[in-house]
Amino acid sequence: MTAIIQFVFFILGGLLSLLWWAIVISAILSWLVAFDVINRRNTAVYQVLDFLDRVTGPVLRPFQRLIPSLGGVDISPIVVLLIISGVQNYLLPALQGTLIALLG
Repeated sequence: MTAIIQFVFFILGGLLSLLWWAIVISAILSWLVAFDVINRRNTAVYQVLDFLDRVTGPVLRPFQRLIPSLGGVDISPIVVLLIISGVQNYLLPALQGTLIALLG
């Protein structure tokens, strides 16, 4: 039973890491689009941006509604990245240890 719990938490940690990187890449690409370094009319760029928006949008939008932009700068990705890091570093190991202790 311990191996199954460890595997589930390994998968959860991996998914959170992928989400973390998707948010970072999305933020960097949004800056590149804003400064006209890359063109959104390029189909490859558009597809990558659309994919990243579909992946990160459901996570970021609730925070974007709660946190006002500071002079046109959206800090919600920073808040979400901190939350994801906290969950990975503190909540997942604590929950995994508790479940292993309870179920043996």
